[in-house]
Amino acid sequence: MDDDTPQPLRTLLAEKLADSLAMPFPAATPRRVHGTVSFPGKATAVIGMRRAGKTTFLHQLRRERHERGIERVRLPYINFEDERLAELRAQDLHLLIEEYYRRFPALRGRETVTWCFDELQMVAGWERFIRRLLDTEKVEVFLSGSSAALLSREIATAMRGRAWEVVIHPFSFEESLRHQGHAVPQRPDFLPASERSALERACLDYLVAGGFPEAQGLDTPTRLQLLRDYVDVALLRDVVERHSVTNVVGLRWLVRHLLGHPATMFSVEKFYAALKSQGIAISKDTVHQLLGFLEDCFLIRTVRVETASERRRMVNPRKAYPVDPGLIPVFDRSGRTNLGHALETAVQVELERRGMSVSYVRTRQGYEVDFLAGSPTGEAALLQVCAELDDPATCEREVRALLAAAVEHPHASLHLITLTPETAHGMPGQVTVHSAMQWFLAAESSESGT
Repeated sequence: MDDDTPQPLRTLLAEKLADSLAMPFPAATPRRVHGTVSFPGKATAVIGMRRAGKTTFLHQLRRERHERGIERVRLPYINFEDERLAELRAQDLHLLIEEYYRRFPALRGRETVTWCFDELQMVAGWERFIRRLLDTEKVEVFLSGSSAALLSREIATAMRGRAWEVVIHPFSFEESLRHQGHAVPQRPDFLPASERSALERACLDYLVAGGFPEAQGLDTPTRLQLLRDYVDVALLRDVVERHSVTNVVGLRWLVRHLLGHPATMFSVEKFYAALKSQGIAISKDTVHQLLGFLEDCFLIRTVRVETASERRRMVNPRKAYPVDPGLIPVFDRSGRTNLGHALETAVQVELERRGMSVSYVRTRQGYEVDFLAGSPTGEAALLQVCAELDDPATCEREVRALLAAAVEHPHASLHLITLTPETAHGMPGQVTVHSAMQWFLAAESSESGT
């Protein structure tokens, strides 16, 4: 042990270690994650928007391993967001490891210990500690905390390829159903009328309330205030403080614009001109930079045009989405629920949750398709999202765009996602019409864990 480490810090670390091994796992709705959760020799960084459930997911990983027979003592968890640890240095972190193996010497080098470190970015230089831990001990390491800090280029460089990322989004529709105690059907495409109607109603509620865990079941004023607070904290902690942003006025205008106009085209040049006309001083480079910060902390997701030309990809407007449809009513000034934008937002987030690469398509004729999604295994799908298909002209426009895009992307399957599939008549055979409720529930999901 370091002689210059204050004794109170040593004692506190030992107490937190003992508490983590004695306290029960917190009860929570299990999250579903697509893909590999951990990779040998790498630390898994659990990232995502604040309050999406990253800490809860760490405890889920511990609980799942314990249920598979791993001893409780091999599942330590330490949260570093404790003001009493404010003076902790990177060179002090080894005290945790030494204290652990002092208590359980028989495990060292023989059994894998799963370490979960929450808010570890509070300790400057923590990356070197994690690399050394991976190199010298038989361990599995999970990290979580401020997404902006964990995603910064400096951290990626310092970890030297030793990090594996897992993204936690707010609840999917399926997760929100389970969280609220509703049964999730095994065959969402084969349901009695009463059950289908109840799930369709729940889907509409999800598009309005969104999937942040703490927002589930709240009355509207309380939910909107909670989500507004989430945005404010993300801006302050993950953007302004993290990146030393000085143009806070421009940042807030940008956030209000993006969240108040979801699922629409965003042009840096047009936004810059609009602010300039309002007398707000900001440069185009600053707008680009702020947009990157908002994506880095997962508040905003953007989708670029599908093209082989990198220049066209960069200069064309992006489509911007909030990370959760529940954020839309917080900033919408129209006074009415826009289910079309909410549905498109929820589909975009779901595609990202499923590990898809996502772009939008603009055909040579000028038609637009909302998403071209590519799966990790190489399949491609063109998806058009339309809340209602009651108007024949609307239906014809959506299908026309899909068929035009299919000429340029012949290997992609064609899909139309809507809240009113029963009104879709005379569809071409190659276009599959999906009930939004069924589409959200139909994807095969794999339980988290390895």
